[in-house]
Amino acid sequence: MPGFELFGDAERKEVNDVLDSGVLMRYGFDGLRKGHWKAKDLEQAIQKRFDINHAQLVSSGTAAVSMALAASGIGTGDEVIMPSFTFVASFEAIMMTGATPVIVDIDDTLTLDIAAVEAAITPNTKAVMPVHMCGSMANLDALKSICKQYNLVLIEDACQAIGGTYKGKVLGTIGDLGCFSFDFVKTVTCGEGGGVITNNETYAKHLDHFSDHGHDHSGADRGAEAHPFLGYNFRISELNAAVGLAQFRRLDDFLALQKKHYTILRTALEPLDGLTFRTVPDGGEESYAFLNFFLKDLNTARTVNQLFKDNGIDACFHYFDNNWHYIRKWEHLKNKSSLYPLSDHLKKGLNDLKDKDFSKSDHYIGRNISCLIKLSWTEEEAQKRAETMANCIKDAIG
Repeated sequence: MPGFELFGDAERKEVNDVLDSGVLMRYGFDGLRKGHWKAKDLEQAIQKRFDINHAQLVSSGTAAVSMALAASGIGTGDEVIMPSFTFVASFEAIMMTGATPVIVDIDDTLTLDIAAVEAAITPNTKAVMPVHMCGSMANLDALKSICKQYNLVLIEDACQAIGGTYKGKVLGTIGDLGCFSFDFVKTVTCGEGGGVITNNETYAKHLDHFSDHGHDHSGADRGAEAHPFLGYNFRISELNAAVGLAQFRRLDDFLALQKKHYTILRTALEPLDGLTFRTVPDGGEESYAFLNFFLKDLNTARTVNQLFKDNGIDACFHYFDNNWHYIRKWEHLKNKSSLYPLSDHLKKGLNDLKDKDFSKSDHYIGRNISCLIKLSWTEEEAQKRAETMANCIKDAIG
């Protein structure tokens, strides 16, 4: 991760196909295309590789989550449970539909704490959205059981975990809908893009129409298509899809590289006292996009993070002090800072965020260091990095 590190002839070939035809839009202009349908080809590749009935490409991972919510009928007055550790896009997508994000604690998986999810359910709860942060997953069996008990939609945000699995199934295929990001820093990149997958035929039809202004895509005349319901423009371009198509065909190679480099780092750190690794639920296998570990306390984590920077170890993150990924610094959300009026229901739902206790999440995020696994490292570079990281941690622990 990220896939752009290994751009090459395969990506150039797919992009040149689009440029040669001149058709950058994914719909219409059939006669000019010269047989090239990059978005359709990538959707079919995702369906086949992940053994899923429907894949819908969109313009971003944020759009993917928004569409999954809209396709399942979630909007104003509804509540969606999500974790305190995620990218800001998670609550942005929920709020885009008018629904209220209900933010709850994480545990040592760095994903949703199951007890916190159950405690947060109200009559307005309509969905639970686990976010498989940094390459690994929540306890999906437990979440499926909760969703079944309370008749809730389970939406997997697998934007950072493409290729990870849970009990033999690919992440994103276990819930009612699964979401991916294909932005510039993901394992598979389109430059900008995202996708939603589902086996639910009704949701699939909603996704297809909603992403393209409500077009029903019936017949060969785009101008004559009906609009069964309102939609928006979340389409991906053929250029972006072309890059993603070449990248997705290389997914197995990318995952193997991630695992190789992850294993080198982890092997070097495992013997160290005062360090533990994130918990991966039974039956789960990470995508190996990140190596996550916990130190004994907040101060030690901050010291290690600074030592990493001082010694040239890049792409390691201490999310406790990060503006984008942890609720502690989401002041714009806590203050309800919006360019347009928010609904009374949404404003009321956000009122308690300033004073809500996230000490359990602090306990994990404060001690966590998350290290991106690069695809472009040589084995020698990975070994050297592992040695330097281990020495930094030893110096901090004393």
